[in-house]
Amino acid sequence: MAKKQLMLLASLMLVLSVFLAACTGKDDKDGATEKEPSKDPGKETEEVEEGEEEPADDASSELDFPMDVSNTSAAVKDGEMTIAMVTDTPFEGTLSRVFYSGTFDADIMSYFDEGLLSTDGDYLITNDGAAEYEISDDNKTITIKIKDGVNWQDGEPVKASDLLYSYQLLGHPDYAGTRYTFMIENVEGMPAYHNGETKEISGITVSEDDKEISITYTEATPSLLSGIWTVPSPRHHYGDVMTGELTMEELVESDKIRVNPIGFGPYKVAKIVPGESVLYERFDGYWRGEPALKELVLKVVSSASILEALKKGDIDIASVPVDQYLKAKDIDNIELLAKVDLAYTYIGFKLGKWDEAKKENVTDPNAKLADKRVRQAMWYAMDNETIGKELYHGLRFPATSLIVPVFAGFHNADIEAPSYDPEKAKALLDEAGFVDTNGDGFREDAEGNEFVLNFASMSGGETAEPIAQFYMQNWADVGIKVQLTDGRLHEFNSFYDMVEADDPKIDIYQGAWGTGSDPDPSGLYGRTAAFNYTRFTSEKNDELLAAGTSEKSFDTEYRKDIYNQWQELMVDEVPVAPTVYRYALTAVSERVVNYSIDSNTDLWLYEMGVSE
Repeated sequence: MAKKQLMLLASLMLVLSVFLAACTGKDDKDGATEKEPSKDPGKETEEVEEGEEEPADDASSELDFPMDVSNTSAAVKDGEMTIAMVTDTPFEGTLSRVFYSGTFDADIMSYFDEGLLSTDGDYLITNDGAAEYEISDDNKTITIKIKDGVNWQDGEPVKASDLLYSYQLLGHPDYAGTRYTFMIENVEGMPAYHNGETKEISGITVSEDDKEISITYTEATPSLLSGIWTVPSPRHHYGDVMTGELTMEELVESDKIRVNPIGFGPYKVAKIVPGESVLYERFDGYWRGEPALKELVLKVVSSASILEALKKGDIDIASVPVDQYLKAKDIDNIELLAKVDLAYTYIGFKLGKWDEAKKENVTDPNAKLADKRVRQAMWYAMDNETIGKELYHGLRFPATSLIVPVFAGFHNADIEAPSYDPEKAKALLDEAGFVDTNGDGFREDAEGNEFVLNFASMSGGETAEPIAQFYMQNWADVGIKVQLTDGRLHEFNSFYDMVEADDPKIDIYQGAWGTGSDPDPSGLYGRTAAFNYTRFTSEKNDELLAAGTSEKSFDTEYRKDIYNQWQELMVDEVPVAPTVYRYALTAVSERVVNYSIDSNTDLWLYEMGVSE
């Protein structure tokens, strides 16, 4: 069977090679780009050689990648660096943590903006950042005090009321973004403020000197340590929505966010070429000290040209399309760093709608894929291991759970999740009454009606189309007819516009999530989570998600048990079928110093530099 699947992949790559040369899109290494639902701060491939039928080199036996650069030289003064955003789609340019949605905008902000509290290797808050914190004995109140010398890049001091402003924006009745999540709603008085019943958030107080802010929560939760929002918004720069100076919509579209944003990070934005590049200059007033680089350029580079740009030395740091790994490792002037990522790719099943009035997901009991046995069968039908090994050289591996392996304490490595088993898939479909009644090779539904699923997937990179076609063939092999929505792949932005709008043309879709640093999955799968694109809800899901962030969950063993139960629930219900976890592969020029992708590193961004 593995040989058959490999032949199918090789054939697809060959047949589609001409077509794919013209594909564009904001692509991810799996043909699916992750949106970023982070609670706080939080791509591509290459063609298989024609006629190649032997398995590609498997990197699985050599996945001992470094996470730090090997160059230990001192950083030169006034160095310059160029970093690539590897994508075939312009970045959106919504440069505010409150309002952005895409991962590339997050990348842009990471160089000029940051949270007041830093985090350690386990993504737990520390006192090493621009502020220090204390938590009350009842674990319901956190007090954050901003350190001296922390200034915005226009010279104004960062104030506690700037962090309050973020909460006022996130909870505002007119807020149309996706970050009104549990840790925002849990602030005492926030629901009343969010519903327009009051102009104040009773659970937040700011000291008279504007250096200290206290936030009190309705429920004590361990997510306070990993999911608290600590990114302030510069009220003096944005303008004040609270006084009616401007509307929320005007703020989102303003130049203060899209053209000349400010933060208090190590580099300040000097110039933006919309959708293409950002030029940064060193922020001499950065609170940690003088950054090593004088200038930094972040620019869009297509997946097709990134290796050539690395060879020429035009790019110092870039993510590497995983199917270009074999060529990338032969480039002399770079080194490859990699680690298991806070992300996964998945197949989502549309099960309902978003109720805008109630701001919650509503599951339709009569949805086309309401029978979970059909969803389970589709997961059993997918050969994710072949995808990971043959297209991604072992740098992708089958996903089993919606809590990623990086969260080692909560990821259930022993869970009995579906793996490739076409016969099991067929048995489940038979049990559900989905059988081929007219002899055309495809099953009708339990009522004998034609059963065809419309599948939305993203364009971009040379594996996007082959992977989509591969999964469609997997499903066809067990008798399920699947066709691409509109007969084609969709560009990143239009794809997510359709998914978010619950477009009736979509029955299933392939997406990817960057999970954020908090293991709590409620921001993606909760009843009120706007990112819950499948619209799956259940009382048991509500119960477990609430328990996972309850005061009891300060007991790690209790929380682990709750999340084991939740992972088992999601394997049984299958609102989404996770397909692969991934190693994030980064190419770094040999001249780069003080750079690491290790979350446990002692290095800070401002120390990153070049040795020549």
